[in-house]
Amino acid sequence: MFRAPLRTFATSARQTLKIGLIPADGIGKEVIPAAKEAIVALGSDIPKPQFIDLAAGWETFTRTGVALPEETVQVLKNECDCALFGSVSSPSRKVIGYSSPIVALRKELDLYANIRPVLSQLTIIHKSNVLSITDGLFRETVRGVPDATGKYGDVTIAEQLVDSAVYRLFREPEIFDVMVAPNLYGDILSDAAAALVGSLGLIPSVNAGDNFVMGEPVHGSAPDIEGKGIANPIASIRSAALMLRHLGYTKGADRLDTAVDQVVREGRYLTPDLKGTSTTREVLDAVLGKL
Repeated sequence: MFRAPLRTFATSARQTLKIGLIPADGIGKEVIPAAKEAIVALGSDIPKPQFIDLAAGWETFTRTGVALPEETVQVLKNECDCALFGSVSSPSRKVIGYSSPIVALRKELDLYANIRPVLSQLTIIHKSNVLSITDGLFRETVRGVPDATGKYGDVTIAEQLVDSAVYRLFREPEIFDVMVAPNLYGDILSDAAAALVGSLGLIPSVNAGDNFVMGEPVHGSAPDIEGKGIANPIASIRSAALMLRHLGYTKGADRLDTAVDQVVREGRYLTPDLKGTSTTREVLDAVLGKL
């Protein structure tokens, strides 16, 4: 399985690790608590975790008229070392006053990269032949990084139009190492890549900046299975591992990844998205057992 060499923040001898928890909507309220339990199970491999429950999402908007309360932003900025975000049930139609809280959080916390590892798999993905101004700027910016920074001279930069990239992702996934794309294309590609490994329920991510990191499973709020106890907790647990690795707690992150790898490979405890019959609780317990 993938072990991402992420940039790590300077870690001090923290006594506690303050983690903001934002389950948000749908199955986020089921999988984020699972990730919390997995983090607690790491014991002395990480500083003692202290969790702070925070609100955001469509349900928060329907109750309060605000999708991302200012209190949530300020607590994350001033009190938390990192965070885990669940999923959002954004409406398909325009709703006056509503905008995506996860997009807003990325801006508020300057989380400029959303990193979504799938396998051990920098190609620039764009559509600059049609969108010459916006995608052209993205393409030129990425290509200009080595000259602007004096770094990454050993990195080979290739290019691919997004439509052909999806085709080649299914036919030749081994040709890709890192795929860099704007938000829309990144969403499309990561969903396609999830099909290669079996389920969106397996795919983690972190929203990363220079001073903060927030784990976020790639899957959505899945309202069709909300409350049924069958949501796959693996993506949220892997997101917690990515978050911890980004903070420099490699041992704890490796333990989480190894436990998940073992459960998936054994195939005894799998949720329905992976053609299994296990519940969220049963998969979580299996992972905890491996820890």
